[in-house]
Amino acid sequence: MTESIAREGVATQTPSKEALLSVQGLQKHFPITKGLFKRQVAAVKAVDGIDFDVYKGETLGLVGESGCGKSTTGRLITRLSEPTGGRITFDGSDISHLGTGAMRPYRRDMQMIFQDPFSSLNPRHTVGAIVGAPFHIQGVKTEHGVKRAVQDLLKLVGLNPEHYNRYPHEFSGGQRQRIGIARTLALKPKLIVADEPVSALDVSIQAQVVNLLEDLQEELGLTYVVIAHDLSVVRHISDRVAVMYLGKIVEVADRESLYSNPRHPYTVALMSAVPVPNPRRRESNQRERVLLTGDVPSPIDPPSGCRFRTRCWKAQEICATTEPPLVVREGDSPDHATACHFPVADNEEVAGRSKAA
Repeated sequence: MTESIAREGVATQTPSKEALLSVQGLQKHFPITKGLFKRQVAAVKAVDGIDFDVYKGETLGLVGESGCGKSTTGRLITRLSEPTGGRITFDGSDISHLGTGAMRPYRRDMQMIFQDPFSSLNPRHTVGAIVGAPFHIQGVKTEHGVKRAVQDLLKLVGLNPEHYNRYPHEFSGGQRQRIGIARTLALKPKLIVADEPVSALDVSIQAQVVNLLEDLQEELGLTYVVIAHDLSVVRHISDRVAVMYLGKIVEVADRESLYSNPRHPYTVALMSAVPVPNPRRRESNQRERVLLTGDVPSPIDPPSGCRFRTRCWKAQEICATTEPPLVVREGDSPDHATACHFPVADNEEVAGRSKAA
């Protein structure tokens, strides 16, 4: 028997919070073609029907292993990629299938920080040209001119305004990422999607960039969607966290609930892999690793029912026939939703645990 369900529907926070971004049934399938006439024979289901809301002023972390669809989701909600299906509502407007011209006004309010600070900056342009490009593209006039505005942005992200005429190759990785953040802030966006913003940086520089993002959010009232695989970074910066597996969101909750009481078996396994920088805890239960068996299924032909069932120690017959809905389960907080027929209970013995080295 499945666990009883307290309330149907996708997880939401208190009704007083206003959603800046709302996603329903979002899909992105990449066609696989064959032959001279490029006949479609299959599709890679990178994102396959996900639902979530992002509230004004909050940070939503999006985590999961490589290939689960995190970055594709980020490109979809900023409309850098065309969705196959579903609905994207930004600040009350449906932007799901708007054309290039119709999307231009919304570009001012949603921006993206890219993963690689080396390839996301044009090596032939100066910092002034890179950070000032949004003003010229959108035709935005500034009170004291574009140069002054760019220098103010450089100062805001911790760079010297005198760097205006330098080129990207003259900066370190952390400084380049700061340049990318300055470009993102140029038009004072409401939503910023940060795709692995610190994964290419050294640990010490990661802390600087993460702290910068938090300071900017507090100062400018920004809303973030942070895509990352580093669970420690996500825990530090996020208010809520959504966990993805094979194109689906399997669990979403506030930060404390997810890290202290994960319900989905995949989330439990994911959390057990987080390194703990304390040798004294190596022999404790908190350092027991959940070892999953089998390989990640192909997104071309995902398993029926629950997509995690082929690697799950709790899988039963219903898991193969019925896809579990993302709902709040009995006993959980109103904003903690899990897509699992048999969610993990508090203090439950977990099969597959192994002492971490």
